[in-house]
Amino acid sequence: MKRFLISVLLLASGSVSLACSPLLDVSVRPLAGKEPVHLCEKFDGKVLLIVNTASKCGFTPQYEGLEAMHAKYAEKGFAVLGFPSNEFMGQEPGSEEQIKEFCTLTYGVKFPMFEKTRVKGDDASVLYKRLREATGDAPGWNFHKYLVDRNGRVVNSFGSRTKPEDKELVGLVEKLIAEPAPK
Repeated sequence: MKRFLISVLLLASGSVSLACSPLLDVSVRPLAGKEPVHLCEKFDGKVLLIVNTASKCGFTPQYEGLEAMHAKYAEKGFAVLGFPSNEFMGQEPGSEEQIKEFCTLTYGVKFPMFEKTRVKGDDASVLYKRLREATGDAPGWNFHKYLVDRNGRVVNSFGSRTKPEDKELVGLVEKLIAEPAPK
């Protein structure tokens, strides 16, 4: 009942559209934060690149490209969402505070980062289960990327080796941000 009332209030205030994508109808806690945020409330109508991250991985330097992409397109309705995960050879062993400090000081990460998350198997978070169901792809390693359109639909899935500067990825992002936001 409480969730229903909150949803009614958000709809009445115009904070959430009537058609919250089932994919984004989930609350997650910001990295080292206390209060969960509802992804529809925060990111409804935006193009998203959802990435499982790790601080001690060969792909960790992708943080730089992800931050550059986020900064370049944020004003056009785009966001990178990072979800640290320790499921691949223990490459994200630190506390959330340590992860946040590392990302900020080493790579200047300003894009939204969220709580440490399970991204594979039956124990995966609700969001990652939905991403897997939508694409048929589960992350095989750190820095797997899911591209989501303004309507909350997964458009494509990119493996860890796909860098943020990849022409196909950038081209799809530019195409999606050029499309009008849903009303």
